[in-house]
Amino acid sequence: MIDLTTLADLTPGICSVTLRSHGIDDVVQISSDAGLAGIEWGTDVHVSDAESAAHARKASEAAGLTVLSLGSYYRCGSFGDFDRILDLAAGLGAPRIRVWAGELGSAGASQEHFDAVVQDTRRIADLAAERGVAIAFEYHGNTLTDSPATTLDLLNRVNHANVGTYWQPAVGLSDQQALDSLHQVLPHVVGVHCFSWGPEAERYPLRNRKLLWQTVTDVLRGNGKDMDIMLEFVEDDLPDNVLNDAAFLHTITLGED
Repeated sequence: MIDLTTLADLTPGICSVTLRSHGIDDVVQISSDAGLAGIEWGTDVHVSDAESAAHARKASEAAGLTVLSLGSYYRCGSFGDFDRILDLAAGLGAPRIRVWAGELGSAGASQEHFDAVVQDTRRIADLAAERGVAIAFEYHGNTLTDSPATTLDLLNRVNHANVGTYWQPAVGLSDQQALDSLHQVLPHVVGVHCFSWGPEAERYPLRNRKLLWQTVTDVLRGNGKDMDIMLEFVEDDLPDNVLNDAAFLHTITLGED
């Protein structure tokens, strides 16, 4: 018999990149209409300076939505100005910043590149910890987190309590391969990006991979660690498809579908 008291809570949210062509207020309205609980605000379009960060924070709070994280495009290993990213996170009220593990896939990355990513990640993790903000790697192709093995290697070498990783199903993997990858990195996962893509990155309704996402959420709930699970892309980028995918996301985060 399952002990319901040990199941994790999964927070259904959305990445603002899902609605890249819409303004901050529209993103908030669509997310609220979909019954989602929070937003990861991206620095690609929506949150680029102090004014937009404050706007996104105020609009989210007014709608009863939580700011889940700042989706930055900072590339670890660049030794760039991370204080600016931290200032955006502070203005937004984000508890976590998403970063990218370098700019090369693991197969083509030199040891020097790997070392630079490790060193820079430790640096920004210390800076973030001083301001009470966590760091999470994007789990993505063409970076050092393009496989479970390299992700674990990177996290083990960084060895910093303030650094975790997101997870998402890599494009082209079968359901079983995707689940295997999740199980391997699960102890380090702090959030999930949720979408349904075909092998050529075709976008489908989330329910098209129903078995995968049912199983993913069952694994996450049974892992005992509360987690944000955020819609990242929807078919044709349409607001109506946000509503459709959110409805399915709600049922699986509650274990009802």
